[in-house]
Amino acid sequence: MQARTRQACLLAAVALGLVFVLAGTTFAQSSQTNIGTWNINLAKSKYTDGKAPKSSTFTVAAAGAGIKVTSDSVRADGSVAHSVYVANYDGKDSPITGNSQWGDGTTATRVDANTTRHIFKKGGKVTVTQNVVVSSDGKTMTITTTGTNTLGQTINSVAVYGKQ
Repeated sequence: MQARTRQACLLAAVALGLVFVLAGTTFAQSSQTNIGTWNINLAKSKYTDGKAPKSSTFTVAAAGAGIKVTSDSVRADGSVAHSVYVANYDGKDSPITGNSQWGDGTTATRVDANTTRHIFKKGGKVTVTQNVVVSSDGKTMTITTTGTNTLGQTINSVAVYGKQ
């Protein structure tokens, strides 16, 4: 009888531990409000330099302690841009592949539950800074970008994206 009681207690402890692990994983994934596919809303966006893209879509996916961002856009001049990066929220440089107008590397930091900051670099030199804020309902993302892109253009924009 005593063996059965110990066995039942052990089984209950393992089950409870599994519940905490699963709950923690769900909480960690749901706490990243930027996860999803986002499409630009050009009517709500502001580009003071007149260089609004014709279209822009990007996908943010959970990747370890950070995110994987895949971006596709058609620039104002009609050229196509595609880039991918994986960044942890640790402020360390991460490489960008593709033809990003922001640079060849980025760092990402989490400011709060709905805000992240991305500093883009080209050859180690800062090009632009982006402050990314997801609305409390999780449906809108606003990206404020300032700096000079890799094309030498001054950027001062507020891009508004809707979640697909």
